[in-house]
Amino acid sequence: MDFFILVYLPQVGMSRPYLFFDMQLHNSYYQLQGLAITDICNQFGTPLYVYDANTIVAQLKTLQTTFAESHVKVKYAAKALTNISVLKLLKKNGSGIDVVSVNEARLALHAGFDPKDIMFTSNSVGIDEIAEAVDLGVYINLDNLSILEQFGKKYGSSYPCCVRLNPSIMAGGNLKISTGHSQSKFGIPVEQMDQIKALVTHYNIVINGLHIHTGSEIKDVDVFMKMADILFDLAVDFTHVKFLDFGGGFKVAYKKEDAVTDMPKLGQRLNTAFADFNQKHNRNLELWIEPGKFIVSEAGYLFTKVNIVKKNPTITFLGVDSGLNHLIRPMMYDAYHEIVNVSNPTGKEQTYTVVGNICETDTLGADRSLNEVREGDILAFKNGGAYGFSMASTYNSRFLPAEVLVINGEAKLIRQRTTFEDLLHGQIDVI
Repeated sequence: MDFFILVYLPQVGMSRPYLFFDMQLHNSYYQLQGLAITDICNQFGTPLYVYDANTIVAQLKTLQTTFAESHVKVKYAAKALTNISVLKLLKKNGSGIDVVSVNEARLALHAGFDPKDIMFTSNSVGIDEIAEAVDLGVYINLDNLSILEQFGKKYGSSYPCCVRLNPSIMAGGNLKISTGHSQSKFGIPVEQMDQIKALVTHYNIVINGLHIHTGSEIKDVDVFMKMADILFDLAVDFTHVKFLDFGGGFKVAYKKEDAVTDMPKLGQRLNTAFADFNQKHNRNLELWIEPGKFIVSEAGYLFTKVNIVKKNPTITFLGVDSGLNHLIRPMMYDAYHEIVNVSNPTGKEQTYTVVGNICETDTLGADRSLNEVREGDILAFKNGGAYGFSMASTYNSRFLPAEVLVINGEAKLIRQRTTFEDLLHGQIDVI
């Protein structure tokens, strides 16, 4: 059988399906762009992160087409996956970039992004880091009153900034990844708008954008439209605003039955509302979005080797050569990642619990029905492109995995596996 993702690219007055393939099962072998997964793993070793360039580009194009009527500017959320080759691929295909640290900003510049295509969205950072970002010439997005005041004192009207707002909207269904509710640390609550305006007036701050991001995995189009209503209402009072930034949070599927964001519906409604606002108020505002997971999640896989099959009286564990050090989302967020035995796709299905080799409870998938697994088999963890490698660590002094990009039918190494010398780098022996 073939696994595929269905993406709708809006046309004028209609939608047409656009197919691109996930891993394909062909002649009992799983493949990616015609390359056998087992061959890729044999060549580069495991654990291994592999990304499909075709999927990354197709997801970006989906967004560009969905909001084409609004001349959207896509700012890829770099924190999802910061590999330089991936950043260059996105830049080549017309993406801007959203960064959350000055070092991510430097990575973006290193990848060739122009400063005007970089948005620095800070959180809980000091004014010194903001100043470093200003020196780089990137867009600045501020999310608390204290930093907004310090920024005003330092720059006045000489350097514009965007303001990130908290709309007190719970979205996504998971408090750990929802960022727009009233208890979130992110953004300035809209209830403090009078204080924002007072600081803007006092320090002559130029606000060039308004930003709202309510978190990940938003299925309900109405949530985005609520954000639109808030931004439209506030933008009327800020005459220097040039763009409205809706963040990201578009839902992708982690299971076959998962509901996802209805992109054609969202595009139709938001494009119409945006055009109506611009016409009504004689403005020419830009629409910005900052997707991360939507672009790279389904493009990535973590491939691991099964070290042991441990049959206890009530449970069978599969111990793999990775763990929460390489894929922390299952333990951190209770996230679900589909697991596939790519080495034995026709084996009889059995129930397993997949665990890592870290000296912690690091269950990667409990009670999973998999084709019979043998020691030495390769398991694939799907949706590994977003917040997989970028959140990985060397806990237990384990090496970070290598990364591979499959592009134009070739598997290319884009990051070497770390070595023992890397673990010692920076340490100073004083004994």
